[in-house]
Amino acid sequence: MYIIGENIHIISPRVKEALKNRDAEFFMDLAVRQVEAGAKAIDLNLGPRKSDWEEVFPWIVSKVEAVVDVPLCLDSTNLLGIEAGLKAMNKSFKNQPFINSTSAEPERLAQVPLVAKKYNTKLIALTMTKSGIPVAAEERVNIVIEHLVPRMIEIDFPVNDLVVDPLVLTVSGCQQYCPELIEALRTIPYSWEPSPMLSVGLSNVSNSVPQENRSLINRVYLAMLMGAGLQMMIADPFDKEQNEVIRILETRDDSTLVGGLYLKLMDSIANMEELTQDDVDIQDPEQNAIWKTVQVLLNKVIYADGYLDL
Repeated sequence: MYIIGENIHIISPRVKEALKNRDAEFFMDLAVRQVEAGAKAIDLNLGPRKSDWEEVFPWIVSKVEAVVDVPLCLDSTNLLGIEAGLKAMNKSFKNQPFINSTSAEPERLAQVPLVAKKYNTKLIALTMTKSGIPVAAEERVNIVIEHLVPRMIEIDFPVNDLVVDPLVLTVSGCQQYCPELIEALRTIPYSWEPSPMLSVGLSNVSNSVPQENRSLINRVYLAMLMGAGLQMMIADPFDKEQNEVIRILETRDDSTLVGGLYLKLMDSIANMEELTQDDVDIQDPEQNAIWKTVQVLLNKVIYADGYLDL
């Protein structure tokens, strides 16, 4: 699993404060620790930075690039800021950076891919139009077929440098999107040859969920998404339990009952089947929690903050 480390994000109060103070050591340390924890690229989400983009994007690129030798992912709605960051890059280009993101909204789709082509970056593209994010998997796939890929072909942008993000939304409030995303991931690879890569922002699924349940929901959904063909994600590389699930699934380690259950879950999704209660030892609290989480993510049981106690 290719993890783009998500932890340099303007939504974090610590990141916001460090950016305000231009605390280079904070960002350099955070980047290094993410790579040491397994991140293969670093996301730099600074927000739009409408007043200081000309200075701040090159500044953070130079600081992070000085201490890690992985691709950087410039994540902003400010395309001028992204381009300023790209111009400041030095060694990142040997690993091909990312722009995050475009969508099928006409203005974004007209402008962002041209910048990605100019600087030879990979481009993360969201299955979202001007009218918003569709629920149904088929509609998201149609955005890829009718808008995203044709635009890449129009400007001669390599489709194998396109990364499609079908958009994870929170199980708390957008539960009906969760199974549809699985089907979108399963179908998109058949939309074009060569197929675009697939990525998601994993932790979005547990936004607005009590903190104690976030990692569980993330890693259960991850096993399901890997079964559907997920290759890449913007996620927290410091989540050791998540990383252990990735190891179990990638090495097919069934030496523990919980590991075996995660493998059954991934395989059931891959085979377009459903995990059954016969696959689970309900008396085992950890297996029971996984089972209940699967039912919520498949939209079979209505989500509530206390769903594990029901």
